[in-house]
Amino acid sequence: MKISKDIRLLFKPYYYVNIILSLSYIVSKKLPFLCSFIFPSSESQCEFDSRESEILFFLMIVVMIRTRKAGSVTMINYLSSSFMYTKVANLILWFYADIRMGVFFGIIFILVGLLLPEPTYSGPENVIYFRTAQGVEDELMRNKKIAWLVTFYTAWNPACVNFAPVFSQLSVEYNLDNLKFGKIDIGRYPDAAKKYYVNDSSMSRQLPTMILFKEGKEVMRRPAVDSKGKLQKFFFSEDNVKAAFDLNNLYNECKNNPLKKRKEVTDNHEKEE
Repeated sequence: MKISKDIRLLFKPYYYVNIILSLSYIVSKKLPFLCSFIFPSSESQCEFDSRESEILFFLMIVVMIRTRKAGSVTMINYLSSSFMYTKVANLILWFYADIRMGVFFGIIFILVGLLLPEPTYSGPENVIYFRTAQGVEDELMRNKKIAWLVTFYTAWNPACVNFAPVFSQLSVEYNLDNLKFGKIDIGRYPDAAKKYYVNDSSMSRQLPTMILFKEGKEVMRRPAVDSKGKLQKFFFSEDNVKAAFDLNNLYNECKNNPLKKRKEVTDNHEKEE
């Protein structure tokens, strides 16, 4: 099911256009009719020289490392995390081959970035979006019998973007009156990052951070910090989140202990003496 969903996403302009740009140099070199048209000077131009091979090998290593650090666990996640690196590598290769082609590719690179932003999740969700750290605190204190799962994220972080649809789907599957899901963009509201000790820098390995609150207090977070103060690596896949926060048992616990609804008392009721 997930694979078929990923394949359908590939037909969106953002993905197939970026795939074309990411493969543009290799395809131009390896397809004879394209190579003879773009690189007409000599037959040897259709073979990768040592410098080009080095750039492609380095690109492969960077993509592998960065996508894993971003917590990419699906085909779409890998593609989204790697597009920037592959397009930059293609830009370098095109400039190396011909400065005019490099300028042309650079213009297309910029236009695609401006006109084709990455698609955001548009499916169902039961998520409350907070705007301040005080807003989170007020909601936690409003009714301490409600358990909250809150994600601290930034809009620019690839791992946060990859996790967004997963969190939305979990909020639909597990939402109850006393089990709620919330999010706050700590890029826009850094006071929340400070209050809940989440590093929001561009090099942070705490993005996203997911915290479970019970009775208004934090009881668990991922990624967690061990006894030596070292941050433990965590991949935010659906299965990992369910297991780490024991969502099935948490859901059953909350479902078996629903919030008590206040009884309405009418003014017309008269006490019998």
